[in-house]
Amino acid sequence: MKKIELLAPAGSIEKAKIAFMYGADAIYAGTAKLSLRSRAELNSDTLEETCRYAHSLGKKVYVALNIYANDTDYDEIVEEVKRLDKVGADAIIASDPGVIDTIKEVAPNMEIHISTQANIVSLHSANFWHKYGAKRVILARELSKERIEYIMKNKPEDLEVEMFVHGAICYAYSGRCYLSKYLANRCANLGDCAQPCRWQYNITATEVNNKDSVINLDFDENGTYLFSSKDMCLIKQIPTLVEMGIDSLKIEGRLKTDYYLATVVRVYRQAIDDYMKLKEEGREDKYNADKYLNELLKVKTRGLSEFYFSDDKNQDIHDLDGKSENMEYEYGAKVIKKDSNDIYVVEIKNKLSIGDRLEILREDSFDECTFNIEELYDIKNGQPINTINPGIKGQLVKIKIPFDISNGVVIRRKK
Repeated sequence: MKKIELLAPAGSIEKAKIAFMYGADAIYAGTAKLSLRSRAELNSDTLEETCRYAHSLGKKVYVALNIYANDTDYDEIVEEVKRLDKVGADAIIASDPGVIDTIKEVAPNMEIHISTQANIVSLHSANFWHKYGAKRVILARELSKERIEYIMKNKPEDLEVEMFVHGAICYAYSGRCYLSKYLANRCANLGDCAQPCRWQYNITATEVNNKDSVINLDFDENGTYLFSSKDMCLIKQIPTLVEMGIDSLKIEGRLKTDYYLATVVRVYRQAIDDYMKLKEEGREDKYNADKYLNELLKVKTRGLSEFYFSDDKNQDIHDLDGKSENMEYEYGAKVIKKDSNDIYVVEIKNKLSIGDRLEILREDSFDECTFNIEELYDIKNGQPINTINPGIKGQLVKIKIPFDISNGVVIRRKK
């Protein structure tokens, strides 16, 4: 079986390092103005450094230029394509034919990946982009496994296929939404979505022309989250995706925390590797999806759904109460460096106190790695302390950790 790429989001170089540490083969990022990632932190100054770091590990960086561009954007697009070619980006993700044409003209050797924003839902569409020079297509999230399998069996052999397996599902079709522009004058298709699909609404109108069309809502005096979707989670479908031969499995979440990123990347890395090993041993039926799902549920998330993957008539996709799952764990700290013996300098993310139960997120296994805080020391004077709160820009503290762990490792706290 071929190796499947695990592709993770990276809103900053620090998050890129987290993604690679926990098993991502590649990361995707974007520049502020010319992608749908205008609030991510990976800017022009750090992108080159990120590419160098990734390549030193034998890993890849894909950069999004997936806006639908106005004519006034093209001078900047030309300069950006030249820059990405120079810094060594491994591919550009794009959806606008004009942008794609510009990439081919300015950087003819640059690999082109067709964004999910292009709404690829058929073999015919995939073939079109292949003929136009695309190395990879990123499928629309709305496809069922039968439709994906048909594409995989009939596509050109050298055309790669990428698909989302985890993260936010957009209210609009493959993210082609204008609601944010209408309600907040912030254009989603220029990377500045205000996420009005996550807002709470009161119903002031009903659809009366189609008596057979019914929307079931949990509605009270506070309104309802009418447009909000659950998050996609295809962890149970890893065996199916491996057997299909998908080239790249993509995680959404460029603005999520290091804790979220480390948790989700680690789970999918372990799930893919474990299934591949079971398959080699002829024990595919031993794949235990619940083990991985339980880990995913330890990070704050909306409700989870397979969307239309297993059932294109699935109705279990709405998140009407607007509540986040997981009230048991939170982001505790990130290891900065080892100070001496078993004392580490960590950056805390939530309040820590003597006696708190912490768990190390190991890079290569789910084996339990927990401990209670027995010793905390002030970073400035080295004096023992009982509790510490995070500052606005982060707070460093020394802590006794009875394990040998690497810089950058994420620690979670059991509430």
